[in-house]
Amino acid sequence: MGIINDTFLLKTETAKKLYGVAKDMPIIDYHCHINPKEIAENRKFENITQVWLGGDHYKWRLMRSNGVSENEITGDADDYTKFLRFAEMLPKAIGNPMYHWCHLELKRYFGYDGVLNGETAKEVYDLCNRKLKQDDMTVRALIEKSNVKMIGTTDDPTDDLKWHKILNEDKTFKTIVCPTFRPDKAVNIDKVGFVDYIKKLSEVSGMEIQDADDVKVALSKRLDYFCENGCRATDHGLDYVVYEPANRFVINDIFKKAMNGVKVTQFEADQYKTALMLFLGERIAEKGIVMQLHYGAQRNANENMFQKLGADTGFDCISVKNCGEALRGFLNALNKTDKLPKTIIYSLNPNDNELIDTVLGCFQGSEVQGKIQHGSAWWFSDTKSGMETQLKSLANLSLFGNFVGMLTDSRSFLSYTRHEYFRRILCNLMGEWVENGEYPNDTKTLETIVKDISYYNAKNYFEI
Repeated sequence: MGIINDTFLLKTETAKKLYGVAKDMPIIDYHCHINPKEIAENRKFENITQVWLGGDHYKWRLMRSNGVSENEITGDADDYTKFLRFAEMLPKAIGNPMYHWCHLELKRYFGYDGVLNGETAKEVYDLCNRKLKQDDMTVRALIEKSNVKMIGTTDDPTDDLKWHKILNEDKTFKTIVCPTFRPDKAVNIDKVGFVDYIKKLSEVSGMEIQDADDVKVALSKRLDYFCENGCRATDHGLDYVVYEPANRFVINDIFKKAMNGVKVTQFEADQYKTALMLFLGERIAEKGIVMQLHYGAQRNANENMFQKLGADTGFDCISVKNCGEALRGFLNALNKTDKLPKTIIYSLNPNDNELIDTVLGCFQGSEVQGKIQHGSAWWFSDTKSGMETQLKSLANLSLFGNFVGMLTDSRSFLSYTRHEYFRRILCNLMGEWVENGEYPNDTKTLETIVKDISYYNAKNYFEI
């Protein structure tokens, strides 16, 4: 027998009762990286390797740590060999959330109640592949059986949103699939490919882009287009939070310098990024949608592997940079003009938890409860202890009951069990507070908090 049972991670009677309320709540997965094309076409995966190991750099990192050759991770090795190498590694992942995630997925989607390792790999591989041939294991069926009410994908401003349009017009599929506006390539003036991207943005927006002011107009047009097609949020992947304001003439000169192939300084890049982010923040507020700020990642740390495999392949790590003053300055500048949108702030560095939670209280508003949010423990922090740390910091310094809860941030259609993982951790933490005598055993209030964090707060926040 495996470790996944009714009381998994639930240490107290109060926790068990609260999870009984949380477990059947619908899911709003407001930030992920799944492909809307696969939803529209209702993809059916041929085998468990495709759905589990294809694109999942969390798993790739662990396999590399076990000495598995790259050919058997991202290379040309056959699918069973890749799965076997992963299964052989998994028993060593004690204390890693991957161990829990995998066994949750195996039990919930495939009915497997054992333990995955090298000896059981063939049994599990065959079982999963048989199940994947069933009609109730298509992409749409997986989403529906997971009780997902809304999905927020991650999309470039130049995307035509073809697949979102198809899904919006398909009345047989009830889950809302929203595009999320991710303009990083237009903001990152210091990154490779900026000039070519601006040319693409010019073509898609139907206008000639000659200066930074034109970039703003083009992005504004694309944001309008996204909102016409159901966009409820933007997302901004920042290396670090920037706030170096400058006048438009300086910004236009920096832009022209970059477009002429001259390398801009880091200070100039920060000035340009600040101008673009302030403009976008104002437009987001006007649209009434949500701005998500993700920062604190050091990208592509292994240059050799970046050259070989490209970005988002498992070679990123946590960055250490003090962003407190810049974050305050950025939010304050938008707030001064009454153009601060609903905002969710995520840092990859857990050392920023308390900073973020104190910043929240400086800029809340009456538009919605919890207007400025501390996003759920993200990426390297979405471990059991990482989630507990984020939740405790939020409770200590802000208003816990208004939290918009969990997201998958995943490329896999089996990752919805991460919401179960989060809810079990949430209920266990609340149960400990109650049974320690730190909060009344008020069933009605406790159940309301659990339901709100699991579902209703996000439903209200994203206006579902």
